[in-house]
Amino acid sequence: MQVSSLNEVKIYSLSCGKSLPEWLSDRKKRALQKKDVDVRRRIELIQDFEMPTVCTTIKVSKDGQYILATGTYKPRVRCYDTYQLSLKFERCLDSEVVTFETLSDDYSKIVFLHNDRYIEFHSQSGFYYKTRIPKFGRDFSYHYPSCDLYFVGASSEVYRLNLEQGRYLNPLQTDAAENNVCDINSVHGLFATGTIEGRVECWDPRTRSRVGLLDCALSSVTADSEINSLPTISALKFNGALTMAVGTSTGQVLLYDLRSDKPLLVKDHQYGLPIKSLHFQDSLDLILSADSRIVKMWNKNSGKIFTSLEPEHDINDVCLYPNSGMLLTANETPKMGIYYIPVLGPAPRWCSFLDNLTEELEENPESTVYDDYKFVTKKDLENLGLTHLIGSPFLRAYMHGFFMDIRLYHKVKLMVNPFAYEEYRKDKIRQKIEETRAQRVQLKKLPKVNKELALKLIEEEEEKQKSTWKKKVKSLPNILTDDRFKVMFENPDFQVDEESEEFRLLNPLVSKISEKRKKKLRLLEQQELHEKEEEEEPEGKPSDAESSESSDDEKDWVEEVRKQRRLLHQEEKVKRQEQLREDRQTVLKPQFYEIKAGEEFRSFKDSATKQKLMNKTLEDRLKLEAKNGTLSISDTTVGSKQLTFTLKRSEQQKKQQEAEKLHRQERKTLRRSAGHLKSRHRRGRPFH
Repeated sequence: MQVSSLNEVKIYSLSCGKSLPEWLSDRKKRALQKKDVDVRRRIELIQDFEMPTVCTTIKVSKDGQYILATGTYKPRVRCYDTYQLSLKFERCLDSEVVTFETLSDDYSKIVFLHNDRYIEFHSQSGFYYKTRIPKFGRDFSYHYPSCDLYFVGASSEVYRLNLEQGRYLNPLQTDAAENNVCDINSVHGLFATGTIEGRVECWDPRTRSRVGLLDCALSSVTADSEINSLPTISALKFNGALTMAVGTSTGQVLLYDLRSDKPLLVKDHQYGLPIKSLHFQDSLDLILSADSRIVKMWNKNSGKIFTSLEPEHDINDVCLYPNSGMLLTANETPKMGIYYIPVLGPAPRWCSFLDNLTEELEENPESTVYDDYKFVTKKDLENLGLTHLIGSPFLRAYMHGFFMDIRLYHKVKLMVNPFAYEEYRKDKIRQKIEETRAQRVQLKKLPKVNKELALKLIEEEEEKQKSTWKKKVKSLPNILTDDRFKVMFENPDFQVDEESEEFRLLNPLVSKISEKRKKKLRLLEQQELHEKEEEEEPEGKPSDAESSESSDDEKDWVEEVRKQRRLLHQEEKVKRQEQLREDRQTVLKPQFYEIKAGEEFRSFKDSATKQKLMNKTLEDRLKLEAKNGTLSISDTTVGSKQLTFTLKRSEQQKKQQEAEKLHRQERKTLRRSAGHLKSRHRRGRPFH
């Protein structure tokens, strides 16, 4: 499946790839699929979706189930059933088909216009009836309310054939010498015909009189367009009740509102080829216009290009599958084109799997490689002296340059630069020298900060690479190459302190490992000093010694931990002794404090707590006072805050309160004793 993209709109070609001949047996087809990669990877959406030589017209039935196509040679019509994804029937005809139309929702009623003036009617079973028109026909339209067929051709008259009565009616007499195309508006039934003089005549089928005339030839001429002949009308299409698109033989598309004789928009294809087909895409307000070379999709309001499609072979007809993003083309080649554009709409119901397929392709994009072509810019063409080939078949325009055959490119480059082989030979020699240099000792540029940590990370990375050569291991990001940890190897504040207690306890074998790394660091520094000089690789230790060292390290693990702990205890003991000596040597001097006026000295503890309280923030002081009960905060009904402070009592007030409390307690005891004496006196008991 070939994928192209323009303006970030992806177009999937479902008909690209090699086609197998019909006379091949199934066994040979399977053998070819095994051998040939292109045959195996092709997508055959509909089986045998092709013609023997050329396809001329292609249409879809109104119910969307059948695709009908006509072609040569021999002249024939093929009907494909989309529900079965295969050919339903094929009928051979007596002459080539100019155009055809399905009168029913399916394939049961079809009308063919032949190039030998014959009109052929087909039913579901096959051929039904055949009649002839006076002049060679070029197009026809069917008027459903009156069951009339309108034929235009090499005559000034528009022939009418009534299918209900089975006879010809009086023709419509136009002012043109010949008529090329015609169309009927499905909303109000207006009949329009495009003439060879570049005009569009509009007729009312009810009164059989002309109601309007548009001079499109004059309106199609703009300041930028170059016209060598009189433009004729080559395509015509209605959309809704008021919109009409007209295509000319010089490559212009004119968009009209039926209420005005001036075009709303004029779009030029820039190829000078006749417009062959026009279609409206209502969901995105697009118009699809096609000539024999390209299919352009553009916005009908602004005229801005949405995307374009350029097949390899000339285009004869274009059909847009209704309510979907599928586009069918009839080309000057046996294969009929099938294109899927997800932006235009979803895939049809009978091939809904295309949506999942395209989503998977978008999730896993693959780069397109052109092996047989070379992309060159205009500057490259000037250097090669090939600017005269622009516009010829040797150069295919693409984006900001051109694609040309790789064989032609090499041939011209050899002629322009005969010493290219010498340059190639020098490049090869340079590559060989670089390969030999890669086998030498590679200088490792270590950072200024945390050199030992960086060396450790490099060694771990090398070990990981060695392990990945043997087995597949998921690669993890390296700290040295990660920008998030860049400051750790640049800022001296991040230097690892190897003398700290935490570092020494967490790394009990750091002494032995650091000695090895220090040796390597010395070697690297020496290599940096003698970077320009070529030196031989220093011999390293044998693998047996390294393995024995690693085993010794594992055995001495506990001993090293104990040794580090003993060293730490000794260092702490030495520090404590030094601190005691300093304390003994220091002579304590008396310190005097000044008391402010009006304050009483209580104790150093109260002054210290007061000083701490003064150093605290207002919020902390308020919380402390609220906790002690000296401050209460409450909300009022208005929405404001109310603060109530309780002043601190002095020492005299506290003593007075304590004396009053003792006095009250003494009075209570006296009252109790007096009450006790009275009760004994009432009972007649003597006092003792």
